[in-house]
This record gives sequence, C-alpha cells and structure tokens, in this order.
Amino acid sequence: METIHTADRVFVTWAAEPIENGAVVVVRDRIGAVGTYDDLRARFPQARLRTWPGTLGPARVHDGPLPDAPSPRERVHAVLKLGATAVLERYVDSPELRAAAARNDVAVLPAAPRHSAITESDRADLAVFDETGQCIATICAGRLVHRRK
Repeated sequence: METIHTADRVFVTWAAEPIENGAVVVVRDRIGAVGTYDDLRARFPQARLRTWPGTLGPARVHDGPLPDAPSPRERVHAVLKLGATAVLERYVDSPELRAAAARNDVAVLPAAPRHSAITESDRADLAVFDETGQCIATICAGRLVHRRK
C-alpha cells in the first residue's frame, strides 16, 4: 500500500530549500516519489494520506549514547521519539541493544553520513518536526513508529 505523507514544508535534505505544500510517497519500506502534494496526489490517487503539521524531512542519525531508560527497547524507542532512525554502532554496545535496534528496524551505522536525504528507492526514513524543533512523528523503514499525542 502506498502512503502520501504531506506537510507545509518538505525538505529533501535539511540544507536544501523546502518544497512548499510538499509530499513524500512511501511504498512499503521505500521512497516512491517526492514533490508537491498536488503532483503526487495526481500520480498516486489511491494512496492513503497522512497530513502533518510542520516540517517533514529525512530522519536523523542519533550520534551519541542512547538515552537512559529501564530497558534496551525503551532506549531505542527514545531515539525514535527524537526523530532518529539510525544510531552509531559504537553506542550500541550490547547484544540486547543491537537486538532492540534490529527489531525496530533502526539502522546501526559505522559512522554518521555527511547528510541525510529523501531519495527515490531509498529506505523510507522520515521525521516531522514542529516549529520549535520537537519531533511530531517518525517513520522508520516506511512504518509510523512514533507519533506525539
């Protein structure tokens, strides 16, 4: 099933100019297309729609120790709540943390990439932020894994 995620502004990279009234199509766990909402709605008329307030862009890479929490699962979920869908392997230092990351499709990277981008056919890792920079929603490998209440 295809899902169109739309927001007031969509950033393909956080350094790029935003696409006003932008949208991203997610097909299973991949980016299907990125562009304006009107164009993508015309191309994918049967897609389900998720409309987000704020700004949508590539998910973050958490580049420090995972937040403290009572269990490895909760530590990984705390990262997802920050808008990150990847962590650095040097901070995933136990079998339990690695297993929790794998169960949640959180990527474990050897080093931080230079920049994250929304690119067709790449893994659908997205985050939505409000005007204060707080994470509203996180999409990891195409699945909505965090939504602020």
